[in-house]
Amino acid sequence: MNKSRYIFNYRNRNWPQYNQALITRGRLTFWLDEDAIEAWRATEHEYRRGAPRIYSDTAIECALVLKSIFSLSLRSAQGFTSSLIELMRLDLPVPDYTTLSRRQRSLGVQLSLRSAAHPRHVVVDATGLKVYGVGEWHMRKHRAGKRRTWRKLHLGVDEATKEIVAVEVTMSNVHDSRMLPKLLSQVPGQLRQVSGDTAYDTRACYQAINEYGAMAGIIPRRRAWLWKPKDCPGATLRNRNIQGIRELGRYEWRVSSGGTRQSVAENSVFRFKRLFGPRLAARCFDSQRTETLVKCMVLNRMTSIDMPKSVRIQ
Repeated sequence: MNKSRYIFNYRNRNWPQYNQALITRGRLTFWLDEDAIEAWRATEHEYRRGAPRIYSDTAIECALVLKSIFSLSLRSAQGFTSSLIELMRLDLPVPDYTTLSRRQRSLGVQLSLRSAAHPRHVVVDATGLKVYGVGEWHMRKHRAGKRRTWRKLHLGVDEATKEIVAVEVTMSNVHDSRMLPKLLSQVPGQLRQVSGDTAYDTRACYQAINEYGAMAGIIPRRRAWLWKPKDCPGATLRNRNIQGIRELGRYEWRVSSGGTRQSVAENSVFRFKRLFGPRLAARCFDSQRTETLVKCMVLNRMTSIDMPKSVRIQ
């Protein structure tokens, strides 16, 4: 096989607009609309013991967004939010860091998504986020380390808009394929295709894709054999992929079926770790999930400003 013919060059067609979008992401321009100001204080009555809440979920989410964007600690996020409120000359209370830590555990965060005009092609992938543990240099130098704890981040990315449409956070020992049904249940609108690497080449994944009536762009394992339709409802989807590989070749089938779009999810993982780092600051699992959702929401807002449009020139 001549691998040189698979090396392509790409050209960015909207570099001025994308360059300006990258500059805009770093602007220190903030504003609170009237709806956000009115919703800053908690007004709903809670039927529980103790003092009523002072801050609404909007206020907590705003402080956590600032914390994620500027990589602040909880105490620094309190000071940063307080300074913004003072500069805006608003008479609003600022949640302290203990309140942020406590409310972060149960905060409901919604991903900001644009409406899709057509059924979505969702690409799934997973990565690890460090909670405890020394760095890679310490491990390489001393070949030993203390406790090392990870969480696994599962993402579903829209192939067309590059937005994160589904998020799950699990322990590090949870296999990628087990979370695919939960990811698909979060995707708004209709599904046209679901793509993923060989980790999702399981009966449960094909069955979940078949229930949504979508095509499967999952890459089969090498030396994969055909499944019997009676053993798995989604066996037809997988058998069609295997037959396509036998007829066209593995790479040609990936190009024709959209399997090469796996890079969309990998790029989203790269952007996530590049902007927010590979670590989680929270120690409680529920808080870690909220922290991850807030970061994904921020990443979607940055993506909505503009994204590069590259075309192959060779």
